[in-house]
Amino acid sequence: MKFQIHTKDTAPEASRAMLEATAKKYGFVPNLYGVLAGSPAAVQAYAGINKALEQSALTPVEQQVVTLTVSAANNCAYCMGAHSTVAQMVHMPEPILAELRDQRDLSDAKLNALRLLVVSVLHHRGWVPEEDLNQFTAAGYAQQHLLDVLTIVALKTLSNYTNHIAHTPLDPQFAAQSWKAKGATGG
Repeated sequence: MKFQIHTKDTAPEASRAMLEATAKKYGFVPNLYGVLAGSPAAVQAYAGINKALEQSALTPVEQQVVTLTVSAANNCAYCMGAHSTVAQMVHMPEPILAELRDQRDLSDAKLNALRLLVVSVLHHRGWVPEEDLNQFTAAGYAQQHLLDVLTIVALKTLSNYTNHIAHTPLDPQFAAQSWKAKGATGG
């Protein structure tokens, strides 16, 4: 199946307003949004969750820790490139970004507790052991943070899987942060 990367002109009518709003917000329509626009429900869901995350208890840097951890675990080169760029925009320290891209423990203890919780959520498919939850709360996180993590996991699952199936090409705006999983041989 070949996926079309829609523009405001080619997208279904119900997706066009979302693409126009995205272009206004970012200055361009990222290829992921162009793919998702093939389904008004998908593009609106993705944009809606992103909008809802403006109310997150997680800082912008913490949100990118979650996003990059999920995307690396799912080997999503598109999201790793895009969100590495976003991480720089929200002033994530470069050593933390490098550690996330390499899927290593983070040198910041609190951010590493967040990363480890995300890894546990993914590994245990939501059945997170109490010990992992306790480490997360001991680092200073609360229930709202955990629910925000789960929201981002849902968001990134939608985008990562879409990118895998659609083979979404990385936008030129994100090319400086292109990424390939360790040991990866293909797209």
